[in-house]
Amino acid sequence: LVVGDLCFIKYGDLLPADGILVQSSDLKIDESSLTGETDLIKKNENDDVGLLSGTHVMEGSGRMVIVGVGLNSQVGSIMSLLGATDSGKDAKERGEKKRR
Repeated sequence: LVVGDLCFIKYGDLLPADGILVQSSDLKIDESSLTGETDLIKKNENDDVGLLSGTHVMEGSGRMVIVGVGLNSQVGSIMSLLGATDSGKDAKERGEKKRR
């Protein structure tokens, strides 16, 4: 997936990227993995249009336009802040090993 792709989502899917909802049918998302909120979040194209990677579609279906993937997604930002990416110290260590 790349930014700008139109992605169909349905019950049981794990959202692969951040997106903006453009069409929905009784869509409910479990965002507890990111927000800690245990209630399902109703999403529709008129009010709550933001969809986050790593969340689960629990009911309904819809279409979303991809706006963030990898490190440019919300999950990517969180992982970067936690130091779980290949940047920083690890990159320096790889550079030192290559020079040897």
